[in-house]
Parts: sequence; structure tokens; C-alpha cells
Amino acid sequence: MPGTAAFWRDARLPHVESRRACRSRACYKPHSHPTFSIGAIDAGGSIFTGSKDGQVALGNGSLVLVPAGCVHACNPLPDTVWSYQMLHLDARWLQAHAPALDGDTATVLHCPQLYAQFCAMNALLFSKAGAAEKDAALLAFLGACASARADPLPSERKPLPRQLAPVLATLQARPSASLPQLAQAADLSPYQLIRAFRAATGMTPHAYQLNMHVNRARSRLQAGGALADIACELGFADQSHLQRVFKAHAGITPGRYRGQGG
Repeated sequence: MPGTAAFWRDARLPHVESRRACRSRACYKPHSHPTFSIGAIDAGGSIFTGSKDGQVALGNGSLVLVPAGCVHACNPLPDTVWSYQMLHLDARWLQAHAPALDGDTATVLHCPQLYAQFCAMNALLFSKAGAAEKDAALLAFLGACASARADPLPSERKPLPRQLAPVLATLQARPSASLPQLAQAADLSPYQLIRAFRAATGMTPHAYQLNMHVNRARSRLQAGGALADIACELGFADQSHLQRVFKAHAGITPGRYRGQGG
């Protein structure tokens, strides 16, 4: 049986996006989101990897809470399929409505009751229920998460060295800046920059740039932008290049991502 994936989005609830994947073989490169993310494993084993060397095995019913900006990857065990759900919450909205969950540490929860509540809440999001009912269920679930006992993973984010601050500023102003330009901003050689940047963020500068482009592509796809225009705007060689990079990070093609919004 081939794997399936579905997304839910609603313009009335712009602070939340949800995804369900069944019997997926998708594997993800290390990446980060500008959102606070909550993943739930429905079936099959998987490995959660952060920006450090540590790995955590997840099983049926495991929940993972990943702060915005935390570099991570979660992939199925070799030669197996897995089923999972993924919730993305606007970081500012989370800070305003569930500040107890905000932080720098990825968290694994092993709580059958909480997993069941997550599944019921996510099923409600995908249903035809009203926006107010969906939002209330979401807030109730986040409150339950804040009250649950958790086993925190080692912090995946460290204070950024001052020397790298100009690099991030350059990336924000010029997302497609070259490695020599970024190295010059930090007054480092390209090799020194790659080593320092990876140690601080869990990614090379190039991988960080690609991750930024994918996150920007998500927003533009949700707004209805044409794929060719998005590829050109974000500095990809062509539409096919964007498709390959997007799928490697998101586990789905840009066209399917845009077409499956609710």
C-alpha cells in the first residue's frame, strides 16, 4: 500500500497548520522551522535526531515538542514505513497563549492520555467543525502538554557566538549570499565559518540557507504563488531544483503541499 499525506490549513486559524502521513517512507534532512512543532508517532519506529550527536528512539504514541529554530530530523527505522502527525504553531501565538511550552529544549512525552487527546484534537482540525471549537480544543491540548511530565532532550540551541551575528544579519538581508560574502561578514575564512556555524546551529551555512528558502517557500505556496516564480524569487536554479530541495526538507512536493491545504 503506498503512503499518503494530507495537510490541513484554515484562513480563520492562521496560527496553526497540521499534517497527517500514513505508511510514509519519507526521510528528512536536518532542518528547523520558524514554528513551534508537535509530532506524534502513530505507527512504526523512528529516530529523533537533533543538532548534537544524540539520538532518541520513538515508538507508537510518542509525542515530540520541538521549539522554533531547533535543528532536528525524525526518520523511520531503516527499510520500514511509519505513520505520524505533525502540528505547526506560530511561535508568537504560542508565546501569547501557551508560554509555558516555549523554550530552547526539545521534549519527548510518553503519555497515552496525552497522545489520545492529540489525536482527537487533530481529527477535529481536519473535520468540518467550527473554528472556535477547533481553537478551544487546541488550547486545551496545549494546556495538557504544559501540565504533563516530560523528559527533556539536551538543548539543541546554544547562544550564538557574537562573531556569527553579522552572518545571520547578512542572511536575513541577502538570503542567497555566497559563502565568501558570509565569511567576510564574520571576518573568518570560509572553512572557519563552516566549522563555527555548524557548531553553533547544527547546519552548514549552505544547509541553513536552503532551510530558510524552504520555509519561505511554504509561506509563498500558502499564498498561492506560482512555483516557477517562487523558485526564481528564492534563487533556485529552476523549478525542478526547488522541488527536489523542498521534498527533501518537507517530505512532500511543493505542488502537493499547496494543493492539500484545507
